[in-house]
Amino acid sequence: MGFAAVFPGQGSQSVGMLAELADAFPTVESTFAEASDSLGYDLWQVCREGPEEKLNSTECTQPAMLAAGVAVWRVWREQGGGVPEIMAGHSLGEYSALVCADGVAFPDAVALVAARGRYMQQAVPSGQGAVAAVIGLGDDEVEAACRAAARGEVVCPVNFNAPGQVVLAGHTGAVTRALDLAREAGARRAILLPLSVPVHSPLMEPAAERFRSRLEEVAFSTPVVPVVANIGVEPHRDPDSIRDRLVRQLHSPVPWTATVLRLAGAGADAVLEPGPGRVLAGLNRRIDRGMKAHAVFDPASLGAALEALGHG
Repeated sequence: MGFAAVFPGQGSQSVGMLAELADAFPTVESTFAEASDSLGYDLWQVCREGPEEKLNSTECTQPAMLAAGVAVWRVWREQGGGVPEIMAGHSLGEYSALVCADGVAFPDAVALVAARGRYMQQAVPSGQGAVAAVIGLGDDEVEAACRAAARGEVVCPVNFNAPGQVVLAGHTGAVTRALDLAREAGARRAILLPLSVPVHSPLMEPAAERFRSRLEEVAFSTPVVPVVANIGVEPHRDPDSIRDRLVRQLHSPVPWTATVLRLAGAGADAVLEPGPGRVLAGLNRRIDRGMKAHAVFDPASLGAALEALGHG
């Protein structure tokens, strides 16, 4: 048995993230400096000092989270951490996994996700899209609420994060109606999330078409460690398949529950989450309690993961 590495996406960022790790390991800042060279602004300064509004703007969040995942991965490897049997990433985190599995060069990926964020932001005018979380209902019940709430607009489940935890997105009015119906159906929580871009919904199709041509400019290669794609929940194999799935990922739901079960089926009995926060580790406990999850974001969590996974 081995372990899997899973990389978080948008939502795990915060001003000051990875500060303790950066104080102990220069690799963190050097990784962000590499990203800054691709972007034309100081990404580490934004992460360290804010303002929060800039860090949370999707075209900044995406390269910031990519750099964070890659920085922690590099520290993990430098300190003797082993190579996993398999990798995956939640939405944007799929790019971090592809970089760490040598499927795409880091500077290329930084420029790609910055463009991805721009295209997403521009696809739906501010205020017209919304994202929400529903906790305590089954997938079928959430889908039924979305169908009833649509009324000619778009609203659909976009992240199947764990049993009883679904994110939905679409037009603001339709999302609001779906939340009302979810509460009536007995949801424990049904809340709007602080995201204006209706991620992974059909409203992202215009962004996906723009992104398709951008992806053609970037060299991909077969990852040296299998990376389970969000689309199809199976490993990427060749460059054309990688590009195609990354395009479709933009306007398709993220099947995270199925992804974690796929990792377990591949023989992973533990999970490493390199990056800020512990969102995926928390979801892991809801999906498969038998898989011990180790989030790594500071020196203490790094030491604990190295010890637990028998490395270092």
